[in-house]
Amino acid sequence: MPCFHWKDKYTYPYKTDYPPQEEEDAASDVTEGHDDDDQMYEGEYQGIPHPDEIKEARRAARREARMKARMAAEVEEETLPDQYESIMEDCGHGRFQWTLFTVLGLALMADGVECFVVSFALPSAEKDMCLSNADKGMLGLLVYVGMMIGAVLWGGLADKLGRRQCLLYALAINCIFSFLSCFAQSYGFFIFFRLGSGIGIGGSIPVVYTYYAEFLQMDKRGEHLSWLCLFWMLGGLYASFTAWGIIPHYGWGFSMGTEFQFHSWRVFVLVCFLPSVAALAGLVFMPESPRFLLETARHDEAWMILKQVHDTNWRAKGEPERVFQVSQIKMPQAQDDEFIEIQSETGTAFQRFMVRHMTLVKQVMKNLMSLAAPDLRLHGLFIAIVWFTMAFSYYGLGAWFPDQIKYLQFEEYESNVKIFHREKVERFHFNFTLQNQVHKEGEYIHDRFIDIEIRNVKFEESLFENCYFEDVRSTDTFFENCTLKNTVFYNTDLWEDSKFINCKLENTTFLHPKKGCHLNFQEQNDILIYLVSFLGSLSVLPGNIIAGLLMDKIGRLKIIGGSMLGSAGCTFFLLLCFSQWAVVFFQCLFFAASAAAWNGIEVITVELYPASKRATAFGVLNGTCKLAAIISTFTFGKVIGITKIIPIILSFSALVCGGLLAFKLPETREVILQ
Repeated sequence: MPCFHWKDKYTYPYKTDYPPQEEEDAASDVTEGHDDDDQMYEGEYQGIPHPDEIKEARRAARREARMKARMAAEVEEETLPDQYESIMEDCGHGRFQWTLFTVLGLALMADGVECFVVSFALPSAEKDMCLSNADKGMLGLLVYVGMMIGAVLWGGLADKLGRRQCLLYALAINCIFSFLSCFAQSYGFFIFFRLGSGIGIGGSIPVVYTYYAEFLQMDKRGEHLSWLCLFWMLGGLYASFTAWGIIPHYGWGFSMGTEFQFHSWRVFVLVCFLPSVAALAGLVFMPESPRFLLETARHDEAWMILKQVHDTNWRAKGEPERVFQVSQIKMPQAQDDEFIEIQSETGTAFQRFMVRHMTLVKQVMKNLMSLAAPDLRLHGLFIAIVWFTMAFSYYGLGAWFPDQIKYLQFEEYESNVKIFHREKVERFHFNFTLQNQVHKEGEYIHDRFIDIEIRNVKFEESLFENCYFEDVRSTDTFFENCTLKNTVFYNTDLWEDSKFINCKLENTTFLHPKKGCHLNFQEQNDILIYLVSFLGSLSVLPGNIIAGLLMDKIGRLKIIGGSMLGSAGCTFFLLLCFSQWAVVFFQCLFFAASAAAWNGIEVITVELYPASKRATAFGVLNGTCKLAAIISTFTFGKVIGITKIIPIILSFSALVCGGLLAFKLPETREVILQ
């Protein structure tokens, strides 16, 4: 609305220095038709304002002054985002953004790899470490627990310490713990190192998207953040391809006695942390986000970085003479760091350390609690539900697909089991593989089992007398209610406390038992499992491309809602999964339909929150995503082989609710980053 001064509204005659006018020119239109007495009376009244009118004029002036002050304050708050957007438009989009795109893409790729490492390595690791089903389930869930903690931790710190600095810390922790996990021989150390690795890499998604978005102008933001999602897909492809090429080759390793084993799956884990190393090396040469620096009152550093972006882009475009013309940037006044600096000048080094870090913790917690402010609460709740429902379905079904394939393989395997009943074998030399067999009430006398593999074999109520076992490797092999007399086990992994159930052992000896559950890895690691993950990762490519092309044309909400509702429709096709290849096909269909929703969710999360809370909010929401992954993975895993209805109903309901709720979010396509 137009501004005006109160004097324009309330005017009173007063003596002026204007030259005298002629009488007929000075006559007022209002006084025409009145006699001279009336004119004299009105003139006298107008020259002496009533006291009430004066008070009212003063009150109006005060109201106008307060309104202008409020408008000035609002303009002052909006100046920085508007000016920053203008600066980024002046800097252009070019070589600098593409370089940063590659570096941050490698960090995002490392996150994608982390989601697959344990699932690929576990079938082999469980044999080296003899993991139980409970141990395997705990290991898979703890990776997501670590990523959930890391998302909240690094997201909160990134708003106080800086985007680049926190991403450096997170990637360094991921590299260190990933490297150590390659050599961990015990289950306890391995699970601890993978948890630490997850905490490190958990910060990549919230910090990467926040960091990159602050170098993009409004009309480029949706498209290029969507292209960044392609690196997560590349992480899945990289993990699948390297697992396929490395793990089945059991000879790619070495051992030092029976205490230290370094088999092919450890080589795979070692190779998988290379994207994180590459991202860490590239990030060393990247600057901090100038938007963060302005929020923390570091004006000079921000100006230098913006000039660097400007000069890098325009030199690459062949215009090196173009000058960066920004001289002043208005910024909010930051006060949190002042308390730290005052305290740092007193006390011992330990006291200064504690003061700094306790203050940092308080600031992070305060920022975290501010997400519940009235202006952010409702939209924050809506987008948290969208994150949760999308992750619940995606990660739950993502774990259900390969488990369902394994179950179908197991059913086919079980249908071909060979049963031997009351066989009697005497003085026989077993030098061939025993596989998928059940032996009931058999008798084995003076038999020799040397340098063989025994897979999925069960001996029930059988007698072993004067038998000799040497260099035997086994998996899923048990002796139940058997009697063993004068039998020797030399250099085998048939352990007395785990392989023999309710057995009677008479003069039976176990010499030099093997550590680990040794097995022919090449045959046990089914190529189909790697192919399933490879195709599943590749299938998201069409969704990523569609999202990148349409994100800035049709808006975020239509991308998210349409993709989630389309994914919900795909879940009903899971009822038709009666073969392994049917599961593979519908997995690819589901991942392709849901990819665009992930892009939209991540883009709108960046744009919905102000710079001072952006990484914190993203970290909390990504932590919510990992919590949903834990719940759905555990739930869906419990019904494998029992029913398909529960995963289908839960996934469909979650996707429909989240897809419909997404349309209630504010559209941020043409909104300047606050």
